Amino acid sequence: MGVKLTGLKPAAWAALLAIALSGGARGAELNEIGISVGSLGNPFFVTIAKGATAAAMKINPDVKVITVASDYDLNKQFTQIDNFIAAGVNMILVNAADPVAIEPAIKKAEAAGIVVVAVDVAAHGAQATVMTDNIQAGIEACGAIAEHLHNKGDVVIVNGPQVSAVIDRVKGCKQVFAKTPDIHVLSDNQDGKGSRDGGFAVMQGLLTRFPHIDAVFAINDPEAIGCSLAARQLSRTDLVISSVDGAPDIEAALKDRTTMIIGSASQDPYVMAARAVATGYRILQGEKPANPVELLAPRLITPDNVAQYQGWTSAR
Repeated sequence: MGVKLTGLKPAAWAALLAIALSGGARGAELNEIGISVGSLGNPFFVTIAKGATAAAMKINPDVKVITVASDYDLNKQFTQIDNFIAAGVNMILVNAADPVAIEPAIKKAEAAGIVVVAVDVAAHGAQATVMTDNIQAGIEACGAIAEHLHNKGDVVIVNGPQVSAVIDRVKGCKQVFAKTPDIHVLSDNQDGKGSRDGGFAVMQGLLTRFPHIDAVFAINDPEAIGCSLAARQLSRTDLVISSVDGAPDIEAALKDRTTMIIGSASQDPYVMAARAVATGYRILQGEKPANPVELLAPRLITPDNVAQYQGWTSAR
């Protein structure tokens, strides 16, 4: 079990980081960090890099941060971790392409004295993990669908890369629909690749296959935007869409009252990455984390509350 952290204000995060940094002179220095994320075409992972860099620079203003994208290719991620080891980094933040198969690479890094922290998704062998409570995110997003449909209708789930975050979101979504027997899941296994183009392609196929769809759950915001574009192109605007992320594009969509998108369970990638660096630095000082898994609580963003939402691009 992990620890759920509700949305703390910037000052509180600063205090937590200060605690993590206390006693830093007694342990190893933080001179270089390697970050391997899923895709730098996704603003979520760009914000991960920004949050990690900002936190690392509070520890060492001269720290070097290397960010690369695995593009969900396990072999590519193995090579990236090998390169981090060769570069002599002190810490690796990894968004695992495969939560189980990544373990040998992580163990190799740790054998080289490198602290490895999993970010956003689980990774076997990592010394700590910081991620959103993705089961709850799926519950929040699909709860919005169930409420909108009054617990009755035909829905599709646009799936994604089978990393732990995606698996958990779909699990949470299905928990909601399992309690509502009059909601029928027409499809749940089509991979939208976690991208706008992928969501667009999958949604085109689903709309062609099923003459009637009341709602769509997309596993992230890029897919949701792609699904919306596909539906509009085929003049199928009589459905609603929900997702997970709280990304800038979704903020804009939710402010447009003509949108088909009714909600997104928000994450905070900036805070997530900052927490991962702070936790990793504590480990670097020889401090074993009391809670190796930290779960950040999502918040459902809707057209009704988006004006009050402090999104990814908010000042920190």
